[in-house]
Amino acid sequence: MTTTTKTASGDDGSLPPSIVYIIDDDEDVRQSLGSLLRSVGHRVEVFNSPHEFVDARRENIPSCLILDVRLRGESGLAFQQSITKIAPHIPILFITGYPDFEMSVKAMKAGAMDFFSKPVREQEMLDAVTQALRRDAERLSFESSTAELRGRYESLTPKEREVLEFVLAGLLNKQIAYEMHVSEITVKLHRGQVMRKLGAQSVVDLVGQAQLLGLKPRTPSRRS
Repeated sequence: MTTTTKTASGDDGSLPPSIVYIIDDDEDVRQSLGSLLRSVGHRVEVFNSPHEFVDARRENIPSCLILDVRLRGESGLAFQQSITKIAPHIPILFITGYPDFEMSVKAMKAGAMDFFSKPVREQEMLDAVTQALRRDAERLSFESSTAELRGRYESLTPKEREVLEFVLAGLLNKQIAYEMHVSEITVKLHRGQVMRKLGAQSVVDLVGQAQLLGLKPRTPSRRS
């Protein structure tokens, strides 16, 4: 590997909490990659085999996995398939000392982010790791936001949820009132609570949130 000075840090020079896992049965490769990544501020954990990785405790922070294709007695490609049970979303960067086009195509089709031949070019690996960690950070942020939104939705009363479903169907307040056998002012109050609890600023916001939650409009049961 050639020496590089470019780091993967942000504009302020710091790195967000994240971790890079390395699985390779070649100690020299583990040490070389580990040293490279640590030199630019990454936290790194190395493993001799997939079994060690499976048994290790993993934190719920942005992460990625650098995985050797050919491991002693095991296949990195086979492990890529089984890892979906323990870390289904982790971005995988494959490395191999025996480049094979069909193998790389198979890995990429199965979801790998990149495929590198040994010896790895340092800057290419650093760039790929930065991209992988960024993608995983975006996923975790999205999941966190969705979980928070789900909690807000759960705080709605049954009547508020019913109003929300009619709003998603495009009904006006007077039409919703007709469907629910309540006054229009009652609908307005429920609708205001829905907007407040979900933190929506407009109907467009409301529709976007409903889509994230997988909510469906309620079909009017009567002509209104």
